[in-house]
Amino acid sequence: MKRIILITGGQRSGKSSYAERLALSLSPTPVYIATAHIWDEEFRQRVLRHQERRGSQWENIEEEKWLSRHDIYNKVAVIDCITLWCTNFFYNQTAKEWEQPSVDIALKEIQEEFDRFTAQDATFIFVTNEIGSGGVSPDLIQRRFTDMQGWMNQYVARHADEVIMMVSGIPVKIKG
Repeated sequence: MKRIILITGGQRSGKSSYAERLALSLSPTPVYIATAHIWDEEFRQRVLRHQERRGSQWENIEEEKWLSRHDIYNKVAVIDCITLWCTNFFYNQTAKEWEQPSVDIALKEIQEEFDRFTAQDATFIFVTNEIGSGGVSPDLIQRRFTDMQGWMNQYVARHADEVIMMVSGIPVKIKG
């Protein structure tokens, strides 16, 4: 039976750890789909720490954009994270033009990919950041991205059966 769970919160709020524990409680062999693009050595080390934290029971998939390429029928999957996934679409679509129409194109593209991916009968545990909670950036590019990512979070939350917000390591159920 298809189920979508969204886990949101601030940076270092415990989102990924909670998502991983939840996945392991639902399946002895969950799937971990990493959406990150490795930008630098510090980020590579962060990814390695995440990989070490998970055990050998995890099936690991690295996919920066096209999640629907992967068949996860009847599986439990953690998708970590929507923020980095959005980044991959945002920078591809808006590399030369930071105008609102380009942001709208990127958002439409990621929403369509979300719909294709979640059409499968599986349990999806999406992790995301609440980046818009910290105020309005003076930087145009950051504002455009924050808007797009916030709209994507709302889109996923509307489709989710359950939404959990992590606050200082404490899960707070806000939907479902």
